[in-house]
Formats: sequence, C-alpha cells, structure tokens
Amino acid sequence: MAEQQTGGLARVLVVEDDRELGQLLVRLFRGAGYAADHATDGQAGLHRALTRTYDVLIIDRGLPAVEGLDLLKRLRRAGVTTPALVLTALGTVHDRVAGLDGGAEDYLVKPFEVAELLARVRVILRRRPASELAVGERVFDLLSRAVRGPDGEEVTLSGRESDLLRLFAEHPERAFSRSEIVARVFPDTTGDALVDTYVHYLRRKLGASVVTTVRGTGYRLGPS
Repeated sequence: MAEQQTGGLARVLVVEDDRELGQLLVRLFRGAGYAADHATDGQAGLHRALTRTYDVLIIDRGLPAVEGLDLLKRLRRAGVTTPALVLTALGTVHDRVAGLDGGAEDYLVKPFEVAELLARVRVILRRRPASELAVGERVFDLLSRAVRGPDGEEVTLSGRESDLLRLFAEHPERAFSRSEIVARVFPDTTGDALVDTYVHYLRRKLGASVVTTVRGTGYRLGPS
C-alpha cells in the first residue's frame, strides 16, 4: 500500500489528454495503493490542483487548453508546491532541462515502464518534508492522523477531520470561507453545512478553541 497521507492514501493527480492512457494510469496507481484522479486537459488539471490537495502531480507535457509546463508554472506562481513528474514524448536533453527548470521534480519520457514510473513516484514521496504540523502546542501527524499533546496524549482524527485540520494548520494565519473549505476539503458535496459539522467534530475532539470563528468570513486555526 502507498505511504499514507492526510486522508489515508497518498493522492495522485494524473493530467493526461489521452483518455485511454490516463484511465490506465489511474487504474495503475489505485492498484498500487494510491488514491488517484484524472484530468483530461490543462485547464481541468489546473482547477483540480488549485482546489484539492494532492501529494504528487503526473503531468503530460502536450496538453490541450493549457500546455503541461505552462500549467506547472501557473501552479508554482499560485503557491502550489505539490511535487510534479512530467510525462512527455520529447526526450532531448534540452526538453528535460526545460521540464526541470519549469518546476518539475522529475521527467519521464514516453514510452516508459510502469515499474519505473511507480519507483519514481515513491522517490518523490520519500523526499517530501517532515509530515508533521504544529497546532498550537500540539503536533499533528499527517500520516497517522493523530494530534499529540505536550503530555504525549494522542487524539486520532477521521480522514475528513484530518483534511480540514490540515488546511487550517498549513495556513495558520488565514481565515477560510465556507465555500473555500468546501472546494478544498469537501469537493464531492454541495452546500456548506458539512463544514460546520466537521468544525464541530474537531472542537469536540480537540477543544473548542482549536478552530476560531471569524465573523463575516468563516474559520481559521485557533489557539489550542
């Protein structure tokens, strides 16, 4: 099984306009223990990468709507630091250098071996920074989804509770509106009632002050 991240499985976004190849890659990653999504053009990939949390991006270079390297540059300018592996039929040294200079962590030329692709993704995941975030005086372990206090006591969160706390903990000074939280944490739901429900769950498990209500805006990380 792939290394666990905030919601359980490591999350991969495949941005590939060849539907057959894209669907094959999604099945490949899911079979290897990852959670995987597929976007069929650069615009859809940009939207998903900006509004959802992923651990690795697999980006085809020759995309319609927004070309692969342009997509990657836009994400980097927007502050998205998710590591990316670029797939392409362009295999010259100049092309590989352009991909790496464009913000990719790795570059794989088509056709490629499945085993090599999976190995490169595992390497990218191992290079990620330490998987802990500060929540007041407590430590939030993204892999185990446990919040550990100074006394060593741990509270384990569900996948969605963990996703919500991660959003707040990664941006401790920022207040998020309910609509922003829905887009980033609960993209498969409509309306924002679920946000209030999961804020309530976090407060019940971690204390009322773990999330602060910002009047007229929404919620942000609070003292805990």
